Amino acid sequence: MDLIESLNRQLEKNPDIPDLNSGDTVRVHARIIEVDSKGKERERIQVFHGTVIRVRGKGAGANFTVRRIASHGIGVERTFPIHSPRIAKVEVTRRARVHRGNLYYLRDRRGKAARLKEKRVQ
Repeated sequence: MDLIESLNRQLEKNPDIPDLNSGDTVRVHARIIEVDSKGKERERIQVFHGTVIRVRGKGAGANFTVRRIASHGIGVERTFPIHSPRIAKVEVTRRARVHRGNLYYLRDRRGKAARLKEKRVQ
């Protein structure tokens, strides 16, 4: 138990990751390592654009799940650890007003039914 607490105390908030909430539309810049046919490794940044449907945990185990609709209407979800060095940055493009912590109901909805009301900044 002391090991987990000491790790949580050492974790610093990554300045490239803002405070995230369910319903936010984000662009996650993730570092991807590619290996070509000759075995040479190459690192690049891949952007995953979608809606945050879940934010869970505190400390070292905190993560968030982003859902986007890929080609032909197929939903793709990806979970990112908040303190991962593989995340270059996260941009919040839109904040939505939601009444739930987990937006799993978006999995069953398509098109206009999956829209969320935008949060107005005053």
